[in-house]
Formats: sequence, structure tokens, C-alpha cells
Amino acid sequence: MLIPRKRKHKSQSALSSEDNFIIQSKGPKGSYSTARFRERAYIVGVDIFGHGGMPLNESLRELARLIRTAGGSVVGTSIQRRQKPDPATYIGMGKLEEIADARKSTNYNMVVFDEPLSPSQQLNIENLLEVKVLDRSALILDIFASRAHTREASLQVELAQHEYLSPRLRGQWQHLERTEGAIGTRGPGETQLETDRRMIGSRISRLKQQIETVRTQRTQQRSRRNRYGMPNIALVGYANAGKSSLLRALSGADVLIADAPFATLDPVTRRIGSPNGEAILVTDTVGFMQKLPTELISAFRATLEELTTADLFLHVVDTESTAMQSQYETVLDTLTQLNLSDVPIITVFNKADLLVYDGIITNITEKDLDRLPTPKLHNLKGDSYYVSATQNWGIPELRARLMQEFFGT
Repeated sequence: MLIPRKRKHKSQSALSSEDNFIIQSKGPKGSYSTARFRERAYIVGVDIFGHGGMPLNESLRELARLIRTAGGSVVGTSIQRRQKPDPATYIGMGKLEEIADARKSTNYNMVVFDEPLSPSQQLNIENLLEVKVLDRSALILDIFASRAHTREASLQVELAQHEYLSPRLRGQWQHLERTEGAIGTRGPGETQLETDRRMIGSRISRLKQQIETVRTQRTQQRSRRNRYGMPNIALVGYANAGKSSLLRALSGADVLIADAPFATLDPVTRRIGSPNGEAILVTDTVGFMQKLPTELISAFRATLEELTTADLFLHVVDTESTAMQSQYETVLDTLTQLNLSDVPIITVFNKADLLVYDGIITNITEKDLDRLPTPKLHNLKGDSYYVSATQNWGIPELRARLMQEFFGT
């Protein structure tokens, strides 16, 4: 079987220095400030011995892209290999000193860790480096906040942010704790930390009630759709695999497409019809990604429930990605976590127009799709098809396959 390589095209390294960007920054209580300043990120990856998943270099490239999506630039990177994370600072003190010294040459003003940090680890690192410290979870939440344009998405993102922020409040008010007992700070009443915790707890309760209302509305919408008896297909896949492009190609309907992770937060449903009058409903949902914050998955339960009524999944895979195997497994693992591993799957290998096969195909065309070997993926489920959603390659064949699946025509 032939092994594909990627067409050589000009691209910038994910870890290279870039021009600075000006973005909005999150304030001390999770609110967004209108102050404009430059974000220069120094990223940190830790290779834990025996830890599976995506290779570290690919994970850091993904992290760099997330930072650029958020509006920042990557000015440096550091990697440490450890048997296990340090309970206080995740990485060792020697590596922290190295990162602190790197500020002189890179002038970074933010450090982003590829792995989740505990509240105490984040606070300890911030105190040592004296700059803002984020982990991958906080970065993804920030991107979701910038992508949330509907009321439903905004509610879900705000809930996830509050649940992420709540255990980290102590660090926000540490400067007040240091003055406890001083003039002007003594006396009865709540501390600012206790007040904030109570307020956030109340806000979380209200958000959960509002999201429960959204879930009820979505259930009613699904019930109305089901009365028509049309099959339901859900597009699933890793972030930026091309799900929205595929939905547009299959349905011919106008759908938002963006070359950035998490461009789609709200489910989008479109109808696919046949000349014989049959119709299928296809829904595009939020993309999956490795190391997604648990708060985010929990908050987006109302949206992800669209997957529970699907009769079939179209698993969209980015054939251009050098981390295709780990991305594929991440999607399957997420479906398992959502108790959806029993839903039938058709795998769609998208972006086939970017493939090149040494000595066989140098300039691929639509006619070559039938003779492309299936990628060597472990645990490949169901039938598979090569397509290029942007070039409309293989779309008629895939559409006919779906009609045959449900109507036998």
C-alpha cells in the first residue's frame, strides 16, 4: 500500500516567531477588557514518559495555531521530559529559570502550557515568572468566547468559563490576603474572595437553569423534525477537518466556513434531497480536539445532545494532517465518552486534492480518487470515501451512498 506525502506548499512553521497582534484581554474576574495590548506567547510542552496520545511536537504545533487563532503570536518554545509532573509547578525549577531567562531575548508577556494546570500550579508559576500563565484549557475557552455569537453558545461558554475560574479565585485576590489584619482590613463580614465565590456560584446556577431551557427547546425542535420521518446524519470530526465545507458541498446551502479551529459552535442543520423526493437531515456540530476542558464538554451538553438522535455519523478526517491517526482516535474516544460509540459511521477523508503519491500521482484529479489506497488508520470503522469538499470531488458519490443507506436508491 502506498504511503501519501503532503504536497509541498509554502507555510510558516507553527513555532516560528511572528508579528505581534493586538487583541482583547480577559480581566481578573473573567470579564473582557477593552484595553489593547500586544500578546507575545512563550509555549511550554512536557513529554511525560509512557504518556500516549498525539506526539508532543504535533501537539505544540496545534497549540501554536490555537494561540494565533486567539490573536497572539508565538515567540518561543520550551520542552521538558519528565517521569511525572511536578505537583507544585508542573515542570522543574531549572526549566522555570530557563524560561524566565528567555524573556530577555523574546520579550514574551504570556506563558502557555500545553497541559492542564491545577489552580495552585498556575499560581505558583505566575508568582515565579511574574507574567500571565495560561494552560491549553484557558486558551480554548478564550477562543470559544470569541466565537460565541448566539445566545445559546454564549450561555454555554460563560458557564464553562465560570466553572474553570471558580477554583482559581484565590490567586486573583492573593494581594488582599497578604494584608489581612492590617489597618482597614479588619472586622466582620465576607472577604472579597468569599464574596466572589458566592456571586460566581449564583451565576453558575442561573446559567445552568437557562441552558436547561435551551435543552428543552432543542428537544422540541428535534421532535418536530422527527415527525417528518427524515433520517438524521451528524458530521463529527477533529477541529478544522472541513465539516462545514462538507455540509455546504452536500446540501448546496450557505454555511459559515473558516480556516480556523472551532469556527462552528452552534449546530447547523441542512436538508439533502434526491430527485426521487427523499430527504436527509445533516447536522454540523462543534469539532473535537485533544485535551478539551472537561468544563467545556459539560457546558456544551445541550449542543452535543444533537448527536444522540443521529442515525449515522459522517466522520470527517483531514487527510492533509500529519497527526491524522491521533486526531482520528481523539474523535472516537470522545464519542465513547459521550456513550455514542454504537452509532454507525462512514469515514470521509477530506482534502484529497492536497495529496501526492510518489511515482504514481503528482497532480491529483477527481478521477484519481477511486485508486487512492485507504489510509493506514488503526481501528478504522465503517466504509470510507475520499472527497474534496472545496473542489466538490467525490460529493455526488457520497450523496448517492447516503441515499442508498436509508432509501435503497
